[in-house]
Amino acid sequence: MARPWRLRHKLVLGLALVVGSVALLLGGALFGLSSYLETMQTTQRKLREMQIVVQLRDHIQKIASAVQAPRADGASAPDQKMSDAVQEARRTLAGYRATLESDPFRGRFDPDGGEGEAALINRMESALGRLEDAVARVNAPQVLTAANPQGGKTRLGDDPDVQRAYDDLARYANDLFLILISDIEESFKRSEANHRRSLTVAGFATALAIVLVLTLLYYFRVWVFAPIKELQAGVHRVHEGNFDHPIRLGSQDELEELANEFNAMTARLREVYKDLARQVNERTRQLVRSERMVSVGFLAAGVAHEINNPLASIAFCAEALERRLQDLLARAPGESEVVLKYLRMMQDEAQRCKQITQKLLDFSRSGGKREPAELTHLVRDVIEVAQCLPNARGKRIEFRPEGPVVAPVSVPDVKGVVLNLVVNALDSMVEGGLLTVSLAARGEFAEVTFADTGCGMTPDVLENLFEPFFSRSRTGNGTGLGLSVSHQVIDAHGGTITAASPGPGRGSTFTVRLPLTGAEARHETRDTRHESTGGDRPSVVPFPVARTAA
Repeated sequence: MARPWRLRHKLVLGLALVVGSVALLLGGALFGLSSYLETMQTTQRKLREMQIVVQLRDHIQKIASAVQAPRADGASAPDQKMSDAVQEARRTLAGYRATLESDPFRGRFDPDGGEGEAALINRMESALGRLEDAVARVNAPQVLTAANPQGGKTRLGDDPDVQRAYDDLARYANDLFLILISDIEESFKRSEANHRRSLTVAGFATALAIVLVLTLLYYFRVWVFAPIKELQAGVHRVHEGNFDHPIRLGSQDELEELANEFNAMTARLREVYKDLARQVNERTRQLVRSERMVSVGFLAAGVAHEINNPLASIAFCAEALERRLQDLLARAPGESEVVLKYLRMMQDEAQRCKQITQKLLDFSRSGGKREPAELTHLVRDVIEVAQCLPNARGKRIEFRPEGPVVAPVSVPDVKGVVLNLVVNALDSMVEGGLLTVSLAARGEFAEVTFADTGCGMTPDVLENLFEPFFSRSRTGNGTGLGLSVSHQVIDAHGGTITAASPGPGRGSTFTVRLPLTGAEARHETRDTRHESTGGDRPSVVPFPVARTAA
């Protein structure tokens, strides 16, 4: 599997390509500039040599004039003119030789390395020497007498040695001039070839640079611009609250890792938002339920106080009538049984109504003093009592504590809550059912879970489960106040009680959470509001066990 390219490797590659393209362009420019400089140097050097050759040809022309000039008997003017021209020619050749030897680029621009010019200079110096020797021989007295015994005019060029030396000198000078012309032409050809090569290199470098730039632009868009744009779009979606579209990148570099981390963060944030929304909804329902139950508590307290006295009067009158009518009913045996039956029914129903109003009073009252209690022992004691109830026959209760848990609670109130939830779970199950009670410390709360395998609940039942007088008991018994009172007790302790069920016939789970430390300012405020309504309140209230199915 090929190793993925990191973003820094891609950027280094891009930088290398840019540097390479710039180097190619710079190399092409430098090559063309060097070719131009080479041509200029060659041309300047050859021009200097050409000037020297021109001077040398002027001196040779003077020698030619002296050679062709007529001479009178004993005349020495042409000889002096030739001697001066020969000396000038020698000095010019010496300067030309010094120029060649001092040239640092000698042999770099000439095909023969300057050997042709040096050889011609040597030959020209040799020709000048032969010319001087021939002139000296011609000017000797015996030669003059023999050549012109009559004393008539003659020319130095008439001497074959002089003419031959002069012809050689002129030919060598012309050859030197032609060599210089050839070198200049060769230099121009070489410069033209270098120019074409520099144009080729520059064109190739330009084309390659354009291709590299276009390639870099494409890969920059693929490697950097497009991923950054996708990241920006993903951040914008998250900013708008859309957590359902993760960022998809396939660059296999740091940007993809950043996108993956951002997706993970978005997923966690989505879960946090969902959990927060669920908690807000749950807390809102609990708040509405608590406020509703406070209002119901106020109403229940008032109604209970108002109804208790009439109910007590009805029960007292029924008892008094029963005692007074015993003598009269003895005279009418056929009617006595019916009358006594109705009187006892009135007494029973009045007592039953009084019990209901007493529960309403209990519903509106707070619990007793709260002290640190070992919840493991508390729950175990309640379970041992519940196992002796008639509705526990054929059903199992398992208690699974994770360790000792101590919390500040009102022991009678919390025992009543545990007993109520256990009895509700037992009533919701048939024989063979299982109730599992778990106890553990979760952060700052003690958590007691009641999971049964009973009849379960529908969503609408879960919604109204803790409402006063709401009952869906499988046995048909109960007043519907047990879970409401349980909710009030747990809420007064600063905790929560929640219910959950997968559906009918799939069991139910109740979770009670009690704080491990006591902080109940808002409940003290609520107690103050209760006390402002008046009424007698016992310090410890008997807890009603409502057989309301979970």
